[in-house]
Amino acid sequence: MSFRILLAALALCLPATGSAADPQDVLYSDLTLIDGTGAPPRPHTDVLVRGDRIAAVGPHGSVKAEGARAVDLAGRYVIPGLIDSHVHLATPPDRPAALAELRRDLYGGVTGVRDMADDLRAVAELAREAKASEIAAPDIAFAALMAGPSFFADPRVAAASRGWVGGTAPWMQAIDSRTDLPLAVARAKGTGADAIKIYADLSPALVAAITAEAHRQGLLVWTHSAIFPTRPADVIAAGPDAISHVCYLAYQVEPVMLANYEDHTPVHENLLAAKGDDPVMAKLFAEMRRRGMVLDATGSLFVRADAERAKEPNRPPLRCTGKTTARLTAQAYRAGVIISAGTDNGGPPDFPWPALHDEIFFLVHQAGMPPLQAIRAATLNGALAMGRAKETGTVQAGKLADFVVLTEDPLAAIENIRSIAMTVKRGHEYPRADFKPKEK
Repeated sequence: MSFRILLAALALCLPATGSAADPQDVLYSDLTLIDGTGAPPRPHTDVLVRGDRIAAVGPHGSVKAEGARAVDLAGRYVIPGLIDSHVHLATPPDRPAALAELRRDLYGGVTGVRDMADDLRAVAELAREAKASEIAAPDIAFAALMAGPSFFADPRVAAASRGWVGGTAPWMQAIDSRTDLPLAVARAKGTGADAIKIYADLSPALVAAITAEAHRQGLLVWTHSAIFPTRPADVIAAGPDAISHVCYLAYQVEPVMLANYEDHTPVHENLLAAKGDDPVMAKLFAEMRRRGMVLDATGSLFVRADAERAKEPNRPPLRCTGKTTARLTAQAYRAGVIISAGTDNGGPPDFPWPALHDEIFFLVHQAGMPPLQAIRAATLNGALAMGRAKETGTVQAGKLADFVVLTEDPLAAIENIRSIAMTVKRGHEYPRADFKPKEK
């Protein structure tokens, strides 16, 4: 057989290309749209999806959609896909557990998560599979960790960098004044990380130097709000893109800053203003707002810890009480800080809903956010924290088709974010009825 004939024969075995092979357009019609920008709801709206993107959004009947599959959503509500801006998926790596958590998140309306340092060998593969829709999972942005050498005695380091001497893995590096920072950041970037997470036990000078070098190499910088011994004001001055844990900001009022992360002495909450907004916190929040910095508050974690300690008083306290965490989050919101919704815990594995829902409830019920703004925190602001606001976070033409169909109005009661009929992620539909919770 000649080479030309062989090519012709092979061509007969390949799928056809062109319009016939393109995914069918889908028109979601007559819905009430809460688009994630903070704008008021838009009733009687149509959303046209083409492939993995939103092709058009407009008043009912105005969107041209010849040949599209029609999905009538009259009486339904659509919000952007939710984003959990603080998860840990692989410390240590446990693929079945991670897949179960990601699946639960997706069927619970979560279309994006920000992994805040784990074994990136496992996380990078999960992120690839999620982006390709090979697994039922939200998209994953992830960080490589940097900290001072003393931190690497932490047992979580060994769990997340098996096979490497602590502090030498490209995704978990020990940094000191002798470190070649351009090389260290390049090694971290080579893992596929979206960001550097600056974690603990670093001086203000090193926090600033890591931040500057990461930005120079095109990476985001995510940090704890206190690095120990670096105070929150110095962390903010270094210019990270997002900081985690509103509680840690209260260490700014301490007369003597903790020398390292390993000292878990809680914040002396009595040093904060007894009533009203705390003036020291006000200065921090004003600077965060000026810089457009995202605050990943993680408030529900502290509220839940209080409830657990009430049942088991011998449990060690966290760095803040839930009451103070809620108070600081409320002050940050009133100050105009961009607040995202992050959990820093996956919740019980047999629970049928994402932990992110509890963080959204915290923002409304404890921190005083109106439901519309809490939804923005868990959508657009989460996308800002991930560095992906141009791609997702709102329901707008040109963005990824990431949204959630609800049967009840979430602005009437925020708990209605659990009235999920379907999650759409990258144009793929995931009906809630298809989800089976993990058994105990």
